[in-house]
Amino acid sequence: MFRKLQCFSGKVNNVSARIMTTKFIFYTSGNKTVKSSTKLLETIEKDGIKHTWEGTVIKNQANFTWNFDWEGLQKQGFVRLAGHLIVRYYSYNWNPIRVDIDWTSAKSEVTASIGSGYPEYAVHFEYNLTAHYSESSPLSMISYDEMFAASDKTDVVLLVEGKKLNVNKAFLSFHSEFFSSLFSSNFKEGQMKEIEIKEVSYADFALLLSSFYPNPQFPNDGTVVKLIEMADRYQVTSVIGIVEYHLLNNSRIQYEQMLWMADKYMMPHLLKKCIGQMNSLQKAKELKASSQFAKLSDKTRLLIFERLMAVV
Repeated sequence: MFRKLQCFSGKVNNVSARIMTTKFIFYTSGNKTVKSSTKLLETIEKDGIKHTWEGTVIKNQANFTWNFDWEGLQKQGFVRLAGHLIVRYYSYNWNPIRVDIDWTSAKSEVTASIGSGYPEYAVHFEYNLTAHYSESSPLSMISYDEMFAASDKTDVVLLVEGKKLNVNKAFLSFHSEFFSSLFSSNFKEGQMKEIEIKEVSYADFALLLSSFYPNPQFPNDGTVVKLIEMADRYQVTSVIGIVEYHLLNNSRIQYEQMLWMADKYMMPHLLKKCIGQMNSLQKAKELKASSQFAKLSDKTRLLIFERLMAVV
């Protein structure tokens, strides 16, 4: 399954468009019984991904290892593999074990341990992955030196990690309370022609500015996490709105991470959508097994509980 998005955002380095392509890959294993005497459970190649699944029982606990090799996808131009792997039991009524995946290396390993008190376990696993491919990486296409070069419209220099970004004070102040205060006459920086921005990387700071100034660059699933973190830090509410729109309409980021971002960064429309998608006990179990669940606010957990009570 493929999806293509064409995003037109003005001419940048003589490139007027960028195309992001994703491939969605699903796999479910057969049922396997794991004992102390077992090791290799299966070796499979599917959709450009090879995996070897091993498992054994030690002291009545089942221990699993998966070795993945997706060089086949990299040869097709894919640069990132993200999603999750879930181990399920069909002998006992236990919650599934979930492992989140976000890889850029073609050879990766996943491990998981389950249960206690039994000499053997009947299990199967599945993965749901998205391979990300950029025909021309958005970050490599953009020259920040050119984007933030001095012009008759710039009136101040922001210095980050020794690199200069020429910007317009009034424009940035309009979009951000942080910049409004920074450039205020009440602070010494307001009178300076060159201001150092500390404790942030040049790449992250330029990514934030490029999303709304001077020729806005559309977010994608590879940039939204860092982008919304920076937008929250520097109080650029318009960028939070842009990220929310992407997550609502174009993103393939997994449900649990999207719910966490909606909660943490107060995106009401996205939160409403995510709560509405909580429609089964199975989905609730998968959410609880994820690393994002512990990060959710009490208010959002209550909304999830109320939603489950309404649909179950």
